[in-house]
This record gives sequence, C-alpha cells and structure tokens, in this order.
Amino acid sequence: MSPPVQAAYSYCEAVTGQQARNFAYGIRLLPNEKRQAMSALYAFSRRVDDIGDGELDPETKRSRLESTRELLERIRKDAVDEDDTDPVAVALADAARRFPLPLDGLDELIDGVLMDVRGATYETWGDLRAYCRCVAGAIGRLSLGVFGTSPGAPGTERAAEYADTLGLALQLTNILRDVREDAGNGRTYLPADDLAKFGCSAGFHRAAPPTGSDFAGLVHFEVRRARALFAEGYRLLPMLDRRSGACVAAMAGIYRRLLDRIERDPGAVLRGRVSLPGHEKAYVAVRGLSGMDARHVSRLTARGRA
Repeated sequence: MSPPVQAAYSYCEAVTGQQARNFAYGIRLLPNEKRQAMSALYAFSRRVDDIGDGELDPETKRSRLESTRELLERIRKDAVDEDDTDPVAVALADAARRFPLPLDGLDELIDGVLMDVRGATYETWGDLRAYCRCVAGAIGRLSLGVFGTSPGAPGTERAAEYADTLGLALQLTNILRDVREDAGNGRTYLPADDLAKFGCSAGFHRAAPPTGSDFAGLVHFEVRRARALFAEGYRLLPMLDRRSGACVAAMAGIYRRLLDRIERDPGAVLRGRVSLPGHEKAYVAVRGLSGMDARHVSRLTARGRA
C-alpha cells in the first residue's frame, strides 16, 4: 500500500475512533484490510450525516450533499488519484478496488439525509422503515461487501437482506435512544401512528413523558419491533467468517444491550443518553469472538425456530 493511501486510511480510522465508539469497538475485531475499508465507509457516511445535522441553511445542505454525490460518482468511476487532497475519497476509492462494495448504498444514504433536510416525518412504520433502509440498511449491505460470506455457508443468497434488516434494528435502537435529542433538534422519527396510539403526539421536549401518555407502552412496543428485526438480521452471523461474524455480533450485541436497558427503564431516554460501560462492551466482544452468537443462531435455524 502506497504512503498516500495508508495516510488516507489512518485519517479515516482516526475519524472513526473519535466519532463512533461502538462502531470502532466492533471493527477492531477485523483483520487490518477489512478494518481499514470499514473505516473508509464510516468516514464517508459521517461526512454525509454531518452535513445533514449541521447548522447550515437547507439550501446549502442540499448543495453540499449533491457535491458529495458527485464525489461518490468519481469514486465509482475510479477517477480519484492516490494524491488527491481528500483523504476520505482516497481511502474509499481504494476500498472499492479491493472489495465488491455496492456503492449505490451511499447514494441511498444521501437520499435519506436529504429527507432529514426536508424535515420529513413518518406516519407509519412502513414510512419509517423506508427511511431506515436508506440511512442504515444500505450501510449493512455495504458492510457485507467488506465482510463477504463464507464459502459453502447455506442461505447466502439472502445475506444482503439480513444485513439490511440488521441495519434497521440498529437504527430503530438509535431512534429510541435519541428521542429527546432529536426532539431538541426539531425532529421526530417514531411513526405518528404509534405516537397517537400511546398518547405521545405532543413530543419529547422535557425530561418527563407527555402528560397522560403511556410512554412506557410506546417504548416497549418499539423495543419488541426492534427485537424482531434483530432476530431476523442475526441470521446473517453463521454466513460470515469468524472475525467478520465477531465484528457484527459485537456491534449488534452492544445495541441489543442498550435495548435491554431502555426496556428496563423507558424514562432514561428522556433524562440523558443511555450507554454501556466498557466491561459490558468487552464481554460482548469476547462473546462474538467465541462464536457463541453464531452457533446459537445456527442451532435455532436448524430447529426451524429462528
């Protein structure tokens, strides 16, 4: 690997370590080449997210997102030189040469962030699911391009579907964790139908649930939905090699434990950011490396219960 490309990857790994602790924790379990590619994917995705979440006016955001789409087209055409001044472009272009990345997924991410810029709201779970597929399911499919599937593993024709669904599970967990923060930014992601059903249409602007609402009921309803998505997405694990499976199991395991905490204390998401201590993350990583989750899914699948 040439020094400019190595430097570009180092930049992306630094961005990942600083901005995405849970993600960085999981990809540490990958071999170097795959870890670098995942860091490049994250750094590009982070750039897109930061445009959408920034303080710029909507028209400027749209312009910058379209410029990012133009950069993606250059990467797709292999038109980024190693000495390009944009390290994220250099790293992602190199990753796209090394791995079969479905780069259209990054177009979907840009489409999803444009929905945020327009202030889109979601009436039904079907509406929110379409958004989640853009901003998270697509990342799951891109990640699968890095991981690959194990030769001879059964059912790999559905691997992309499971990777997509696992991305949805992670995103719905994020939405539950961040309801107060999103409300402060003028955003509501949970479906309007669900909010109305549980008396929460007034939103989440305080450290207490809306007066007269069944906030705990709403959270438990969405937790069950997320658990069903995790159960479906976890079918991916037996299709991956040991270290890729460990990476996915670690990231998904961290979010499943966040979901457990939210389920036990729904009001916590209104009081602050729910997180896991380091020792729990370490346990999840060890469990992933041991292959426990993959073996468990394989057993359930064999019994027809997964």
